[in-house]
Amino acid sequence: MDKAGEWGQDLIEVAPQADPPVARIFDFQKFRYEESKRERGSKKGGEGGLKELWLSPRIADHDLRVRLNRAEEFLKDGYKVKLTVKFKGREMTHPELGHQVLKEALSVLGDNAAIEREPKFEGRRLAMIITKIKGGHKKDEQNESEKIHTKESQNNIQG
Repeated sequence: MDKAGEWGQDLIEVAPQADPPVARIFDFQKFRYEESKRERGSKKGGEGGLKELWLSPRIADHDLRVRLNRAEEFLKDGYKVKLTVKFKGREMTHPELGHQVLKEALSVLGDNAAIEREPKFEGRRLAMIITKIKGGHKKDEQNESEKIHTKESQNNIQG
């Protein structure tokens, strides 16, 4: 601690469980600044950003299809898409309608999209983030095919 004080730096405990505990001397404010700078850079440096489409719990079928066509275009361009169902007034008493709209949206998008973040309430909004599937298979389908292949290989080894 005396050395850190002499140098005008901070003493940070890196691994308190280690024997002896590990600590580093560095400027913590500078470290936090560089870390936030790296995070901002990683957000910008992605293939695309995040596009948001607003839906209603009582959206008509045709309107939903039009919005989802736009979502498909965004996915093709490399963007992630945030589908947001906005609730107004007493619509909040029926959150299942919002979940139903998002399920229908996923079924319409079919094999083109996978859920990155499950539907979650953000105040009066129900939001879900979807992303393009690389390779053309949903994650669940890939896991199923991997399970089948591993079972077949185990049967070949045993048999």
